[in-house]
Amino acid sequence: MQNFAPIALFVYNRPDHARRTLNFLQKNLLADESRLFIFSDGAKPGQEENVKAVRELINNLDWAKPVEVIEREHNYGLANSVIDGVTRLCREYGKVIVLEDDVITSPHTLQYFNDGLKKYEEEDKVMHITAFMYALKENNLPESFFLRISSSQAWATWDRAWKHFEPDINVLMSKFDRQSKYEFEVEGAMNFWKHMEHFRDGKNNSWAIRWYASVFLNNGLSLNPKISLIDNIGHDGSGVHSAVGEIYRSPINPNRITDFPDIIEENKEAFAVVKDFLKHRKGSLLKRGLRYFNHILTKMKAR
Repeated sequence: MQNFAPIALFVYNRPDHARRTLNFLQKNLLADESRLFIFSDGAKPGQEENVKAVRELINNLDWAKPVEVIEREHNYGLANSVIDGVTRLCREYGKVIVLEDDVITSPHTLQYFNDGLKKYEEEDKVMHITAFMYALKENNLPESFFLRISSSQAWATWDRAWKHFEPDINVLMSKFDRQSKYEFEVEGAMNFWKHMEHFRDGKNNSWAIRWYASVFLNNGLSLNPKISLIDNIGHDGSGVHSAVGEIYRSPINPNRITDFPDIIEENKEAFAVVKDFLKHRKGSLLKRGLRYFNHILTKMKAR
């Protein structure tokens, strides 16, 4: 009998997003077999009512197994909350599935995570599983494959891998050279190094870029689906780190993934397809200008 991974759900001040996330999560085929831990961050000034509304929702949740709600008395911030919650559940259960309150899932998302966690449990090189994939062009890629990128929109890992997480940005950055920076940035297609610099300079508080760097520096791989099993509904400007935009919106695969790679190495064809997507993700100057204009309009309407 399979021992299913616990789910860590991180919520804050968006009751409507959290409600949608939970509604879709409950429709997963393994939801009734999974323990759910909900980490509710404490309110910053002015967010008390929103946080209260979220807590009313999660404390009255109808879930098959017992739900543990962890209500922070103070505001941890997303990064500290995720690090603390993932560390706890990895130590207690040896593995964890991680979701935030702006992710809607396929009915097969939990199945995918648990199948991957079981198949690669003893494979030290496999350190991360993600349910997200960019809206790639038509291709002949397999149902799932390995990449160096550790996407953090909805993911899973093992205690053996999470032990390699290095929170100190200076330690991480000191281990890169020119060639490894290039490879870390998907051969120049994505500005991941700038994210590292921004964290070092206090311009963001991302746990995700430090986790990706930790996996990368340990020569780790991430399991990815060909078609995304989740969609992020937080790209409406409501999230802590999510901006307005459609670049990373992706259709959700309605089918169960049954084909998992046996060879533990990065899929070169998949890497090339993802690299091409990232390299051209922002489109023409006209499209960039239209997105920026829409972003400004949205901010003005929110005032």
